[in-house]
Amino acid sequence: MTGEPDRAGAGATAAGLRVLAQARWPEPGDGAPPTLPGFVHSAFSPVVAAVADRCLARRHGERPAPEPVGVRTAVVLVSAAGDRASAEHLHAAVAAGGRPGPLFFFQSVPNSVAGHVAARWGLGGPVVCVAPTGDPLAEGTAEAELLCHDGDADETLLIMIEQAADDAGAGVRAGEPGGAPGTRAVAVLLGGGDTR
Repeated sequence: MTGEPDRAGAGATAAGLRVLAQARWPEPGDGAPPTLPGFVHSAFSPVVAAVADRCLARRHGERPAPEPVGVRTAVVLVSAAGDRASAEHLHAAVAAGGRPGPLFFFQSVPNSVAGHVAARWGLGGPVVCVAPTGDPLAEGTAEAELLCHDGDADETLLIMIEQAADDAGAGVRAGEPGGAPGTRAVAVLLGGGDTR
């Protein structure tokens, strides 16, 4: 995902959108992502929240605040595999005859963390999760274009995240750089031509 923000700029321009802010996780100096209340075991949701916060802060300032009046920002979360660490933990627990905690059912749905981001920042647009079958950036940008051009949103926070299969079971460990080392994410805030 190293070149995704640069590719997003080209893709957004071709779609009639423009890049308003962008971020990735990890960036130089990042350690483990900040803990996220209500989400346990996996780096997936904390990384989504961290990269979204970073991207939105670059556009709107550090403190989450309601978006400007008249601006509706959608959240589009793109992930081919979703939260692999939570899914594998649930699978192992059930296979062993155990009983998973209720938080795993909540956090195993990717739109849980996308909704958390929208609520934290006071975003008024739709929340959409996409499991791409092709190029994640192209499919995410197409969804952002559709939301903006149909009038459902003025801006779209596009978040792309994947966990490497060999890191999915690692979870988040204190002091581990970037949480699970294979959890990578990119966030790009896209707007139409008339976005302020």
